[in-house]
Amino acid sequence: MKVVICENEEKHSEFVQAVVHSVSFHEPSIELVLIASKPEEVLAYIRNERADCYLLDIELGSSINGLDLASMIRQQDPVATIIFISMHADKLKLTFKYKIAALDFIVKEKRDASLSEHLKEALQASFIKYQQLSTTDGTEFVQIKIGERIKNISYHDIYFFETSAYEHKVTLQEKNGYYEFYGKLKEFEHIDARFFRCHKSYIINLHHVKEFDKEKRQIKMKNDLVCYVSFRKITELQSKLISCKQNETFTTK
Repeated sequence: MKVVICENEEKHSEFVQAVVHSVSFHEPSIELVLIASKPEEVLAYIRNERADCYLLDIELGSSINGLDLASMIRQQDPVATIIFISMHADKLKLTFKYKIAALDFIVKEKRDASLSEHLKEALQASFIKYQQLSTTDGTEFVQIKIGERIKNISYHDIYFFETSAYEHKVTLQEKNGYYEFYGKLKEFEHIDARFFRCHKSYIINLHHVKEFDKEKRQIKMKNDLVCYVSFRKITELQSKLISCKQNETFTTK
């Protein structure tokens, strides 16, 4: 679970960081990926990346306040968790006006044990939501376990799944990396219409096909890695690529 903090007061930011680190020490699936003092830093981050939990102050010393920032985050990511940490308890009602659907609103009257405990509880609730995300109707995430870490990966970011050279393992190539984990390829065969099992060792995301060479029975994906196609799957693959919404982005030889 990727966590972003946006807090313009250094002491408060350090306090929140310490709490996040204390929680992540016991739960390695929680990772602090950005500590920002300005909302513009968060907006720059989410142009190319996504986080799962945002801890936001409301007064940020900018023309963009925490509520505005949360609205912008929500427009881009309807499932991310947003937690407000503010000295202004009267701003709570505004979170409903902005229709942000925040998980919690924590009043930071002072940095004491009760505040720390409240924040820990909110983070733990956010992590439970993160764990449940892949099983929630309407969400488009694959959840994998790598050692003790749980990771949710958006369907949109996945290039392909491949049988690993190691027994009982699957590899996954996605926008931000490569992962190897215990599982079976058939578990991912029917998760969404955009995925197609083109070979006994490959399931590809049709939306990320760059080129299909029928003679060589090879598919080049948008990350320039090559997958292979079984002879008996060629006709079906051609049909699916033609009907795919992204058919302008690939070529066929």
